[in-house]
Amino acid sequence: MGEARQKNIQSFAFVLSVCAAFCFCLSFVSEFVGTGQSCEIELESRLNPNYAPIESLVRLPGIGVSRAGAIVAYREKFGDEDGGNPVFQSSNDLQKVKGIGPKTVQNIGEWLKFE
Repeated sequence: MGEARQKNIQSFAFVLSVCAAFCFCLSFVSEFVGTGQSCEIELESRLNPNYAPIESLVRLPGIGVSRAGAIVAYREKFGDEDGGNPVFQSSNDLQKVKGIGPKTVQNIGEWLKFE
């Protein structure tokens, strides 16, 4: 009879530990899923595409590594020809970069500054 009781205690301890582990995992998942916060990118300030590095440009909505690289490459290629004038005078100038169209410009316009 002692052996059966020991198995019952072990089974109860196992079920209890599984429940505790489940509750522990659920608390972590609820932090990421159920908070109701949006997953949008938040930038501390506006970026100037004439000077921003690739690492900063990638944080813009709809701009991945390849588009950010294209912006920097375009800026480097055409920046010297204008005698020091910024390549991008407004967000519409970004449409000169391959892969960036009016919709992308509209989506990132609020995150850009041109000084």
